[in-house]
Amino acid sequence: MQMILIDSVLEALRIGVGFLWTAAWAIIMGLVITSLVQVYVSKERMAQLLGRGDVRGVTRATLFGAASSGCSFGAVAIGKGLFKKGAHVVPFLAFMFASTNLIVELGLMILVLLGWEFLLAELLGGLILIAVMALLVHLTLPETLFERVREELAERDREAGTTEDPTCGMEGKDEYTVVTDGGETLKFCSPGCLETYEQAVAGRGSWREELRSWGGWYKVANQYRKEWSMLWTDVVAGFLISGFVIVFVPQWVWNSLFLGGDGVLVSAENAVMGVAIAVVSFVGSMGNVPFAVALWGGGVSFAGVIAFVYADLITIPVLNVYRKYYGWKVMLYILGVFFVTMAFTGFLMEQLFDLLGIVPDLAGGETATEQEFFVVDYTLVLNLLAFGLSGFLLYVYRRGLGAPGQYRDPVCGMRVGDDGPSAAADGETYHFCSATCRRTFEESPGAYTADHSVPADGTAHDHH
Repeated sequence: MQMILIDSVLEALRIGVGFLWTAAWAIIMGLVITSLVQVYVSKERMAQLLGRGDVRGVTRATLFGAASSGCSFGAVAIGKGLFKKGAHVVPFLAFMFASTNLIVELGLMILVLLGWEFLLAELLGGLILIAVMALLVHLTLPETLFERVREELAERDREAGTTEDPTCGMEGKDEYTVVTDGGETLKFCSPGCLETYEQAVAGRGSWREELRSWGGWYKVANQYRKEWSMLWTDVVAGFLISGFVIVFVPQWVWNSLFLGGDGVLVSAENAVMGVAIAVVSFVGSMGNVPFAVALWGGGVSFAGVIAFVYADLITIPVLNVYRKYYGWKVMLYILGVFFVTMAFTGFLMEQLFDLLGIVPDLAGGETATEQEFFVVDYTLVLNLLAFGLSGFLLYVYRRGLGAPGQYRDPVCGMRVGDDGPSAAADGETYHFCSATCRRTFEESPGAYTADHSVPADGTAHDHH
């Protein structure tokens, strides 16, 4: 019995890691593209145009969201900032959905793990969902409640001294504060967002010129690191959970939760149940895609699987954030609106795809337990290329190549601040990433002092 359990655990890990290996290049390339968009596509003006709930406002919110990808919690935090500043409820909700569902990295992962039919349903269904959500909100919106909550939210933040990060909209922290030349105090949520702001202030020239400089690539590398920091837990958890679900959840569980067979009633029940499973799954963002693979392998219908993929913004942890921000009533309203629109859109996609004859057929493919993941094929080549690109960006960031206004460790070349280890030599103060580098420097300072008292972009800088 114990050996059977061990074999099952190993098989679950093999499947989960295998799925991750299969989709690794798509995730990495998607995040690189997203980082380029985040750095070089200006979104400030678009963010100022989200106040209205008409078609133009919703369209702008959708485009802004698709260009502002991130985890579910990041999307909710940015949405809060937009709402507090006066955005109508419709573009506020449209932005959150677009920033977690209509993004490059998610689309590539869906294409690799589930196929082009699911990708088409994700993109087309995403637009339909936003339209359905807009109509539903216009018909049911309790405007008095939302206006009162907006005022209470602004007042609560003022009393608490909360300042939003100007780069991402999340709550700024006192330890990451700068004062601009105009005397304005800005607070950032993390060192990465502070670096993003410093890069934007120091930026020069067009995006073509930027990408011909180390400074431009450092911006991309910094954004890429930020994207990974937001998503990696959801991604890894989603893949590992999918492996265990496939191995340990017996078929009768899926059969009891999801009706089998054909027909409109079956499709509707599967779509509703798909959203319900998403709410209690605790897996959001891109992590719900491998979970969706497990559902698909369990025989859940197309409607149920695609509705599950839509529903990353109403998992229990995200609902709890809504409650903290806006209170129980608004949280329940958002849950109701999203639940209905996600289930309805999942149902509609299956009916439309069935009419067009493009509902994918699970029976024609291999099951997860039959698949060989680690073989010499195109996935290996694409992963090696993607890992190489990821390593290059990590190298640029770690070495601080092109980072403005920062010190550089004379031993290892890493960009550092002035709050770590330091040592003096020949009237100059040098800063280090660790005590180990400082000890190496102190053993032979002459080997490191020449031309190392300048920041990573090569401009002169006073180390005192």
